[in-house]
Amino acid sequence: MKFQDKVVLVTGGGSGIGQAAALGFAREGATVVVAGRRREPLEQTVKLIEAEGGRATALTADVTSSAEVARLIGEIVERHGGLDVAVNNAGVLTSGQAGDIDEDDWARTIDTNLTGVMLSMKHEIAAMRERGGGVIVNVSSQIGAHKRLPGFGAYAASKAAVAALTRTAALEYIREGIRINVISPGPHDTPMSMRPGETEADRAERVKHQLPIGRVGTMDEITGAILWLASADAGFTVGHDLVVDGGSTL
Repeated sequence: MKFQDKVVLVTGGGSGIGQAAALGFAREGATVVVAGRRREPLEQTVKLIEAEGGRATALTADVTSSAEVARLIGEIVERHGGLDVAVNNAGVLTSGQAGDIDEDDWARTIDTNLTGVMLSMKHEIAAMRERGGGVIVNVSSQIGAHKRLPGFGAYAASKAAVAALTRTAALEYIREGIRINVISPGPHDTPMSMRPGETEADRAERVKHQLPIGRVGTMDEITGAILWLASADAGFTVGHDLVVDGGSTL
């Protein structure tokens, strides 16, 4: 129970990596708050946690709005007394080559994936200062931070910037007891790893030839990496970019 009595926020907690991470923290004793724009998937995550005897709350918020993030963090502090851990996972995936990127898609991608992380950290850090410290794990991606993939320039730019922002913030706040790291997942068993019209069998055949490990990552594997970065076991790990990608960027 490595997170007993800890209050943990997971943005983008209604599906995929966010949902899996929320479940993982709850299993380790945390009180979990899942946040996102749509309430229904967040409530589903809460039901899954409560079915296992865990504690969770769903709060809607748009991470592209500073006012909404401030409200979210304020409500967490009011309900639970503070914030110990934050996983900034909310994100969108858009496609388009550099000469053809839709400008609205570009703005939405940067606003959500990058500005959303900045705003989340801004208000999380303020709350963690009141707590005397805390841990932040930002979710980047191997695409952009470590590997290029034609047709995904906006996504790559946003995720590379998240990694750079994290490393800078890690140096700025570690002396205040706030430890910040980033994780860069490769293809995992989430909807984002599926190509349009692709079945799970199609994906399995594709990645068998693309990834050195020959398969996509499991939710347990990426959750374990996130929980390690957030735990006291990683107490000497500061500003690190943990790549979890089955060897695909080697």
